[in-house]
Amino acid sequence: MPPVFAHGRLRLYLLKLLDEAPRHGYEVIRLLEERFQGLYAPSAGTVYPRLAKLEAEGLVTYATEGGRKVYSITEAGRAELADRSGELADLELEIRDSVTELAAEIRDDVRGAAGDLRREMRAAASASATRVDDESWKTIKEEMSRARAEWKEQARRAKDESRRAREEAQAARRQAKEAQERAREEVQRIAGQLQEQFAKSGGVLGNLAGAWLGGGGAPAASAGGSAAAGAAGAADWAEDLVPSGDPARDLDRLLDRFRDEVRDAARDHGVTAARVAEARADLAAAAARLSATLRGKG
Repeated sequence: MPPVFAHGRLRLYLLKLLDEAPRHGYEVIRLLEERFQGLYAPSAGTVYPRLAKLEAEGLVTYATEGGRKVYSITEAGRAELADRSGELADLELEIRDSVTELAAEIRDDVRGAAGDLRREMRAAASASATRVDDESWKTIKEEMSRARAEWKEQARRAKDESRRAREEAQAARRQAKEAQERAREEVQRIAGQLQEQFAKSGGVLGNLAGAWLGGGGAPAASAGGSAAAGAAGAADWAEDLVPSGDPARDLDRLLDRFRDEVRDAARDHGVTAARVAEARADLAAAAARLSATLRGKG
């Protein structure tokens, strides 16, 4: 039998099945058998240990219903699935190819069996010097016709599945590319809005946000109306963090929030060497301005 799943690919496909809907282990095995048109079905000893490993890694969770574990994908599992969308599209294509190869192998087996049957019939007729009666010959021909029709149908279905998989893989790649472009445009739009907003706020948060967004920061708010506008703008960011009465602790919480948002942006949109270099320069400038502000020199 040709290989069905390369190393690590069954894990990815299990996440896909659980992303479609919560399922118990037997249902996962049955679905895999259906996807392979009955030509392949993994054993329980293959599926259940992988589900347990995914659960230990926090990618899936389970609830007990009727004495059975029903597995569901977690947000971490969906994030891994999204990060590997291109690999998943390739996997769908590989599965269709595997179905085609399995069908071809069955077709060759049927051909070989039919050839053996014909040879045995000729040998038996020659040895006995008798003719096969018409009814028996008709039955044999019908069996052979059914066998040929079966492998032809399997071959046709495998071919259709392969074509459909190629089309789905191409569509998935196009959609992923369009989604990346839309996400990039949205991030740029939001970054521009935030930069404009924080540029008006001034002070510590204005300088820090300006450095993060690559805008070079904003000068500290001046007295009077500028200071009031800066305080109002600063309050819009991390306003859910209620002051604890300890300024040092409040500053640590703000820095934690800033760090988390930067990490989320990196996780969602990717990190390249060029972006790291830009981020290092921006963070260095922000650190210098923030340190000067805290020393009372800003």
